[in-house]
Amino acid sequence: MRQIARTADTIVVPGRDRALTYRSRRVTLDDGTWVAHESRGGSLSSVWAVDLGDRFVEVVHLGGGPLGGELVVVVPDADTVLLGDLVSEPAGEVPPSWPVAVDLAIGLTGPGTTVLSSTGEVAREDLAEFHQRLLGLLHPGYTGPGGTGDGTGHDHV
Repeated sequence: MRQIARTADTIVVPGRDRALTYRSRRVTLDDGTWVAHESRGGSLSSVWAVDLGDRFVEVVHLGGGPLGGELVVVVPDADTVLLGDLVSEPAGEVPPSWPVAVDLAIGLTGPGTTVLSSTGEVAREDLAEFHQRLLGLLHPGYTGPGGTGDGTGHDHV
């Protein structure tokens, strides 16, 4: 099976017959077919699936992230989930849909899943912690599981 390759903010998922190029808000096949969320001028509202020849891939919109229209790609045979900008440092107000989308993304992963963001690989535990941080920013005073109100979920002494 061909390896998934990441360069800068682009991830290529190769298959036997064609390849898929992923960016946070747009997915393009090598035949020119592209998919984007409705909020970004595309036709995708929830899920799109494609067969790359020897590899099945799902493109999902789990909800708005930092900019809106972020897409998630699930590559089951490689146990890989591509999250793009869904996991990025908040630069302002946290939209209420963002932690929900991250929570749903966590549900797409298992203990051995490779999770890739726009900036590189993300450990599943870091994804869960990021989710808690988003909740803390969205709901000041949120203590998270076993936390103290700083949104990290950690107790401080």
